[in-house]
Amino acid sequence: MAASRPTQGCGSGALLGRFGVLLQALLALCTFCTLMLKRFKEPKEERRPWRIWIYDTSKQVIGALFIHFTNIFLSDLTEEDPCSLYLINFILDATLGMLLIWLGVKVVSWAVQRQKCTHLVFGEYGDPPQAAAWIGQCSLYMVIVAVEKTLIILVLLIPSWTKAKLQQILLSYIPNPQLELIVVMLVVPFIVNAVLFWVVDSLIMRKHKQKDMLNINGSTETPQARSEESQEVENLIDTEIDGFPSSSRTRNGRYQRSTSDWGYVGDLVEDDDKIGLYSYKVQSTITSRLANTMIQAKMVNNAKRPQHIVFDVQVPKGAFIDNFTMDVNGITFTSSIREKSEARRMYSQAKAKGKAAGIVRSNALDMENFKTEVNVPPGTRIQFELHYQEMIRRKLSSYEHVISLKPGRLAKHMEVDVRIIEPQGIRYVHVPNSLGDHFNGITTISKGEKKAHISFKPTMAQQRKCPTCSSTAVDGNFVVQYDVNRESTGGELEIFNGYFIHFFAPENLDPLPKNILFVIDVSGSMWGLKMKQTIEAMKAILSELRAADQFSLIDFNHNVRCWRDNLVSATPAQVEDAKKYIQTIHPNGGTNINEALLRATFILNEAQNLGMLDPNSVSMIVLVSDGDPTVGELKLTTIQKNVKQSIKDEFSLFCLGIGFDVDYDFLQRIATDNRGMAQRIFGNQETSAQMKRFYNQVSTPLLKKIQFNYPQESVSDVTQSSFHNYFGGSEIVVAGKVDTANLQHLESVVTATAANAELVMETLRDVEELDGFMKKDKYADPEFTRKLWAYLTVNQMLAERNTAPTAALKRNITKSILQMSLDHHIVTPFTSMLIENSEKDEIMLADQPKDPRRGCCSGTLGLTPNAPDNNKGIPPWANVSAVPVSFMPEQRSPPVSAVSINRVDNDPHFIIYLPKSQRNICFNINSDPGHILNLVSDPSTGVVVNGQLIGAKKEENKKLNTYFGKFGFYFKNKGLKVEIDTETITLKDGSYSIMLSWSDTGHIIRKQLLISVKKESNVTIRVGEEMSFMVLLHRVWKNHPINVDFLGIYIPPENQFSPEAQGLIGQFTSEPEVYIYNQRPGQTPEKPQATMEVKGNKLTVTRGLQKDYRTNRVFGTDVQCWFVHNSGKGFIDGHYKDYLVPHLYSFLKEP
Repeated sequence: MAASRPTQGCGSGALLGRFGVLLQALLALCTFCTLMLKRFKEPKEERRPWRIWIYDTSKQVIGALFIHFTNIFLSDLTEEDPCSLYLINFILDATLGMLLIWLGVKVVSWAVQRQKCTHLVFGEYGDPPQAAAWIGQCSLYMVIVAVEKTLIILVLLIPSWTKAKLQQILLSYIPNPQLELIVVMLVVPFIVNAVLFWVVDSLIMRKHKQKDMLNINGSTETPQARSEESQEVENLIDTEIDGFPSSSRTRNGRYQRSTSDWGYVGDLVEDDDKIGLYSYKVQSTITSRLANTMIQAKMVNNAKRPQHIVFDVQVPKGAFIDNFTMDVNGITFTSSIREKSEARRMYSQAKAKGKAAGIVRSNALDMENFKTEVNVPPGTRIQFELHYQEMIRRKLSSYEHVISLKPGRLAKHMEVDVRIIEPQGIRYVHVPNSLGDHFNGITTISKGEKKAHISFKPTMAQQRKCPTCSSTAVDGNFVVQYDVNRESTGGELEIFNGYFIHFFAPENLDPLPKNILFVIDVSGSMWGLKMKQTIEAMKAILSELRAADQFSLIDFNHNVRCWRDNLVSATPAQVEDAKKYIQTIHPNGGTNINEALLRATFILNEAQNLGMLDPNSVSMIVLVSDGDPTVGELKLTTIQKNVKQSIKDEFSLFCLGIGFDVDYDFLQRIATDNRGMAQRIFGNQETSAQMKRFYNQVSTPLLKKIQFNYPQESVSDVTQSSFHNYFGGSEIVVAGKVDTANLQHLESVVTATAANAELVMETLRDVEELDGFMKKDKYADPEFTRKLWAYLTVNQMLAERNTAPTAALKRNITKSILQMSLDHHIVTPFTSMLIENSEKDEIMLADQPKDPRRGCCSGTLGLTPNAPDNNKGIPPWANVSAVPVSFMPEQRSPPVSAVSINRVDNDPHFIIYLPKSQRNICFNINSDPGHILNLVSDPSTGVVVNGQLIGAKKEENKKLNTYFGKFGFYFKNKGLKVEIDTETITLKDGSYSIMLSWSDTGHIIRKQLLISVKKESNVTIRVGEEMSFMVLLHRVWKNHPINVDFLGIYIPPENQFSPEAQGLIGQFTSEPEVYIYNQRPGQTPEKPQATMEVKGNKLTVTRGLQKDYRTNRVFGTDVQCWFVHNSGKGFIDGHYKDYLVPHLYSFLKEP
């Protein structure tokens, strides 16, 4: 029989009565207010977005409601006091039940992680957060709560005396049933729930902002050892183009221990950033001119905060990168070669999930930069490893293998190991002192008959710039020069693994006489160092002409002039007269490349038609230019066609392109199309030496009309076998496939025209001659013949594609190049390298770079390939090399330019590039029309740059936009002032004044200051080699109701301002230290926020997009940057109003 209810306590139905329901509603409100209070008590920079907060707290709320209503239901089913039974249930739920729920969460978490169900891991909702993940986690949590409640019910089935004792203890002292109900339904649950909710939510929040991190030995770091910065470890891999999630983080958010065998890593020398370079190793093996090179760097982040670790190396131009791996705390990323569109599709898919990054590849002097950047937590070990292959070309009678050594810091272990294996025999090996006298005697060379070993292993003490310095003296190129023995004039045949390589470099031949025309660009853009160095080089080159040579000079700008209208013999008198002529050249005017080249071909054709050329002589044109045509024929394809038709098959054209902004692709096309080659000459102090070195490579023609012949039934897929000329000191290489199944010997026959005879040179080789040698040498590359054949074939097809006359032929060649690239695992312009982790859910992308002024592939933002660019005299940074823009986690360098830059454009947006930290920081200035803002004020160099604001025609959205309508430049030391507005450009020198209009292209040169105007586009100001500025013109359509014409300004950070420079831009000549951390979602997914520490200030910044208008003045190109609010307050010195000046040429007042 059921027991009767006690006289004390609340009655049956009290829990669900009107008063009970009111108390429950009040409990829910109070508990919710507790969670809201906690949210708003959190530091603003650490708050989770509302969506994440709701997901986190809702699981707790749903579980609590389920337990609450279950307890009410169970309490009302009994004959006992329901208040006492509810309270007993609640106490058991808050103690034993919480332990059961904790155990349940642990078991379920282990199970879902084991099954790799990432969206079911508690607290992980994906990026962006997915509702499906929340629903799945809620469902699992409810199962756990239901199991917990079942077990609690079983506990309540223990003997009734226990419950009776508890009832007496808990509620016997409360005589009033309503008061008992208040205690049971409101006071106790509120206190317990508030504490539990607060604690559990803090733990969840802690999980979001602080992951388990390991120190260098793999042990867990204590909370006290962590800095505030190290608590935020999201976006762990981050490159110049895009952010990239950490490769060191596993599915459960923890970091794996490193599995690499590093050994003891103590005693590392660290810079201020606390990054230690444990090892820097280069291994290169050259097998019959094929160099396989590996660069490996092992680094450690010993700071107490996450840091960017940069792997930035240079590889020779023309080399094919075939592998890149990265190991971050034991998580390995490996590479594969994919067709470009497929790679970009996979990359885009990963990017949409926040799992993608880019690797920057850009062009340098004779090298190509390969750069990636990784943001890693404290204690992380990371290893980079890059592999590339190249064919070592013979130039000036030697093979030169160049390895770039720029580790950037002292390495505990540094090693360069080069092995040479040459079956022909090694004639000599030489390692010039290219790294400087500091490393005399450190390099060791061991040379055998057919093998050599070069080793460079400086100790840490030897690497130091000085005995007490912490910086490294290793900064340059490690160069190995060698040559091989030659026994046969017919060349050396090497046959192995189904391929043959034919090396042809005959010696001891008399040089052929040459007929050479030098065509020199003397337009305004050649002014200054370029022209000075060109004149110096030409004087040296003219002195090296042989008596049997004939020559002439053509110089051109918008007009074409000839020193002599016909070829003359290179007698001492004629050479001296030519030197005097070039000494009088003064650059000015435009560029008429088409007419200059046609004049040169006319002179050569006329001389040939008149019988003035020796039948055995070699005729060539050497073009020296630094820019695109601006006068006469402007269409590059038409110029190429005109030159091709005029030269026919008689002469060779060699092109020297001076400067970074030259259209090197065009010069390369017309040179290749006319049996010549092109060379980029960088406009610096070494211009003269570079030009003379190039000339020396083509100055001694030994043979012409060279033809290689092989038995057709035995060989196939032979590379180029017919050559126009052979120059002394070089080498011709031919490769192909050979069927050795029924062949014992391979024969070649080479025919050529020499100075005094027609030559026929035969070579015979046993097809198995190399087998024994290759098997014995453990370092020799057994695939060297295949790789050399592929290298030559791909390069040949790329050259053929550049000159293909039809689109159909170009498509067929492209298809062949793509297949070759995939088959042989090399990156070409039509393939990309994907670097993926083992689970293939985190991806990096590397493309092959192109000419700095052009995009490379579909989907990039490059200039139109055949569109003329009239940027004469514009410095390199003014022409943008575009790369894909990706909206990814933190961006540390501008995505649209290989040369980063400070800029102010639009209304007005400031973008400051910080070279050391490689970040773009941006801010807006909102001031009134008519105000003049100081951008640069440098009393030491006497330079001022000010900008005057103009307003829009009327307000838009209750705001009057302002823009720069006028810029003033004052060069005090020269006494020159330049005023640029939207109508005119004015140069003032005391009482002297000259004015140019935006409607015409033109140049002004005065006191070593060059002003170049590109019609309706931009103005470039160059002050010697020290400074340059570009002002961009924005036109709006006539009678626009709101907008007005305005200007933007672009200033490279390389400008040589003094450390005392001030101004909104000038102050960043001395770059401040900037730390950005605690990255978190913002109000919108595409605009995350972070905390920035700079100049002693802690700022909240937002990542967003600004515009670079250099390539597209209408829509601009997106540039990612961290935006500082409140007119740059905290980032700039003082207040923006401190930078207002009274006049257009005023210096900023000293503080």
